[in-house]
Amino acid sequence: MAEFTHFDKDGRARMVDISDKAETARVAVARSGIQMTKEVYKNITEQRNKKGDVLSVAEVAGIMGAKQTASLIPMCHPIPISGVSISFEWKEADIDRYELVIIAKVKTVGSTGVEMEALTAASVTALTVYDMCKAIDKGMIVSETLLLEKSGGNSGDFSRSL
Repeated sequence: MAEFTHFDKDGRARMVDISDKAETARVAVARSGIQMTKEVYKNITEQRNKKGDVLSVAEVAGIMGAKQTASLIPMCHPIPISGVSISFEWKEADIDRYELVIIAKVKTVGSTGVEMEALTAASVTALTVYDMCKAIDKGMIVSETLLLEKSGGNSGDFSRSL
């Protein structure tokens, strides 16, 4: 069973020392989603939102979120991010509901992974869509946020089968 690395021998919180870890190329991909009514879907896809282009703003917010992860998550190391990409896919949940699937991919070359940065990017993207559309429907649901895959580092590769 894996040990919790963010606690010392006395059970006190600590930031993991990564100074002896090798720098390697690392990639993480995370997913989040937001479910909405057909009205919100049309507002976004027909670019009728008074606050602007919802997906463009959400994409920038997700990139900014990845870059700010160490400021938000106490034990995350600030790391040099090589690249962040956000992509979107629409799914019809039922006749009157749609889901915007958000995929965030983050890359670095460093001594620690970018899983938290990818998860933060996906989450912030979904929350930005909510913020920009809440005047139309406060009942939107930010759905599962999860790590899809990661590569690089001592713990090896991970890939979730959906």
